[in-house]
Amino acid sequence: MYGRNELIARYIKLRTGKTRTRKQVSSHIQVLARKRVREYQTGIKAMNLDQVSKDKALQTVANLSSAQIVSASVMKPQPPFPPPVRFWPGPIPGQPGHSQDIKPFAQTPYTTLPAPVPTSISYEALPPHRPSAVAAPVWQDRTIASDKLRLLEYSAFMETQRDADTYSKHLFVHIGQSSPGYSDPVLESVDVRQIYDKFPEKKGGLKELYEKGPHNAFFLVKFWADLSGDLEEGSGVFYGVSSQYSGTENITISVSTKVCSFGKQVVEKVETEYARMEGGKCVFRIHRSPMCEYMINFIHKLKHLPEKYMMNSVLENFTILQVVSNRETQETLLCIAFVFEVSTSEHGAQYHVYRLVKD
Repeated sequence: MYGRNELIARYIKLRTGKTRTRKQVSSHIQVLARKRVREYQTGIKAMNLDQVSKDKALQTVANLSSAQIVSASVMKPQPPFPPPVRFWPGPIPGQPGHSQDIKPFAQTPYTTLPAPVPTSISYEALPPHRPSAVAAPVWQDRTIASDKLRLLEYSAFMETQRDADTYSKHLFVHIGQSSPGYSDPVLESVDVRQIYDKFPEKKGGLKELYEKGPHNAFFLVKFWADLSGDLEEGSGVFYGVSSQYSGTENITISVSTKVCSFGKQVVEKVETEYARMEGGKCVFRIHRSPMCEYMINFIHKLKHLPEKYMMNSVLENFTILQVVSNRETQETLLCIAFVFEVSTSEHGAQYHVYRLVKD
């Protein structure tokens, strides 16, 4: 969703209040990279290494990008020369290798632009959420879950009736049920302030909700939506959204879904669901909820754009904020910020989940 340089520019603005364009950031990185390379080459040549080792070290530097040169620890001359550092844990399966999405980075203090760019541009994840002394459930730090509620499944789909007994279903986005283990990694973190401007700032907006807490109930989901295939209309076509939650208390939940464009709310849908006891747990199901007319029209208009980059340009300013709360007490149980791109994967819709934090 954001390119590397835009993320850095936003971070500079956040930390220092100074405005820098993506081009200014890019230029500074390149200048700093050239300086680092010269320093490194001088250091390598002065070291007591055989010519083969020196050539190998210099060749490895030549293969690094400017951002890698600026932030990689390999720029400290030391034999043997280590392999290039990977800054990002890898693409989502089936996605392009250099997806411009929201990426986490370490929250180190940022100085003014003339100073060297800090290691935050390596986009390393913020320190993982540390569980309390009492062992937390295995899914609590690895899925979309707070102390009181867990998202089990979420999907937006188009269902078409072919004949009296045959239906076909196309999933635009989908989060399936999972059974994580303690060996699975915990969720990476993203600073919630990076996305404040993507959602309403007035009452009930993301900023106000996060300040109210609880902070462990806030998540960011990046969807790569599947817009392949033909969209259909008519009486035999149904556009819907289904979701399922599991909770610890027998309560009534309120689910607010706000569709936002350029950070402004354009439509909101509020639904109420009661708990059903299943296997000793309270399960909440919102099954085949009709998709609003605004969303159906938006999907059709998006689909008619000739190129995927055009679709992504539109989706850059399109977000959804879902807030699940206790209907009686208004306590926030889950808050999920959804951002989107178009999937280029042959495997259909993809997603990645982050925990929202504020350091």
